[in-house]
Amino acid sequence: MIDKNSFELNLFESFKKGDQAAFTYFYEKYFNRIQAFCVQFIYDKNEAENLAQEALLHLWQSKENIDSINGIRSFLYTYAKSKCINTIRHNKVKDRFKNDVLNVKEKELNIEILNSISFDTLELTELERIINESINDLPPKTREVFIKKRIENKKNAEIAEEMQVTLKAVEAHMTKALKILKTKLSDYLFLIFILICNN
Repeated sequence: MIDKNSFELNLFESFKKGDQAAFTYFYEKYFNRIQAFCVQFIYDKNEAENLAQEALLHLWQSKENIDSINGIRSFLYTYAKSKCINTIRHNKVKDRFKNDVLNVKEKELNIEILNSISFDTLELTELERIINESINDLPPKTREVFIKKRIENKKNAEIAEEMQVTLKAVEAHMTKALKILKTKLSDYLFLIFILICNN
């Protein structure tokens, strides 16, 4: 009996090489999920179907940029999220909605994305491990600034005073930390963003 994970990994490798049968497998696996996700926010089944098809077509066109099998799911939800927000924005202008309506809707959308993705304990544990390792690999001073800013929620002025450095130094360390983490966590940025927004 072939293990499902191994089966899908093999299909993913074929998909990356341009195998249309492999793409069809992922298309059928994700189409209904993406359509159902979109329709909850744009309230138009036909438009949601179009967006789902567009997302999957874009996935095929961008296959060389997908680095892991989990990246397929992240890619599709990210793309759908962007398109849904554009649609909401368009409707907001058309119907003269206030700006805060869009902000509330976008926040709800981010939370729904998280709920729509089936994380298991192993995935979350692995993600947490990767994040912690990436933070621990930062240069000492940069790591200290990042932890104080992002984890301890301290202001730049507080950090500068505690570490006896200038505000510009704090800002420089944060810029450096974010640049390094963005590179190391490029495959996971979307999921991390959604997890943070949901806390």
